[in-house]
Amino acid sequence: MTGKDIIKITLNLVIVYLIGGFILAMVYAKASPLIYRNNEEAKQQALKQLMPDADSIKKIGDWKPHEKHAEYYMAKKGNDIIGYVVQSFGKGYSSYIDTLIAVDKDFKVKKINILHHGETPGLGDEIEADWFQNQFKDKTLEHLKVIKGDTKDDIQAISGATISSRAVTEDAVKNGVAFLIKTVKEGGNPNVQPEQH
Repeated sequence: MTGKDIIKITLNLVIVYLIGGFILAMVYAKASPLIYRNNEEAKQQALKQLMPDADSIKKIGDWKPHEKHAEYYMAKKGNDIIGYVVQSFGKGYSSYIDTLIAVDKDFKVKKINILHHGETPGLGDEIEADWFQNQFKDKTLEHLKVIKGDTKDDIQAISGATISSRAVTEDAVKNGVAFLIKTVKEGGNPNVQPEQH
């Protein structure tokens, strides 16, 4: 193989890589807005499922659990505040678990929804199971802790996936509820109007 052949092969490879990179950039440019729109639609559907009684669910701010961008919302029926929804993240076994938490106006958990995670299939992905998520209903901040074994007051750990259970319960949900209490109830957010009694 001569030097000319090496240069020819190198030029051909460079051209192929440039064309491939250009095609990937075009696909990304076309797909990126669609992906964003689909993610926003999925989030809106999840918000409506968490607060089905609400006429409106309005974003009232941003915060950064684990340096990740998250949002929080106020849910109203007519002119009455019926609760809040906060997005939060928990550090799991193999991923950050993106979670939405709905609370009533007394800051008791109504429902949670796992938006995204990368936990181990067959173990950590049990955080998506109804039996696990249903345990959160009516829990206050004090009862957002994981117990290995049977419990009615707190949250029962998923067998073999205690780290994922704790990531959802004691990191994402507990920190999200605590954030709402500090920000909304204790007046940390000037955008939230106090309730009229």
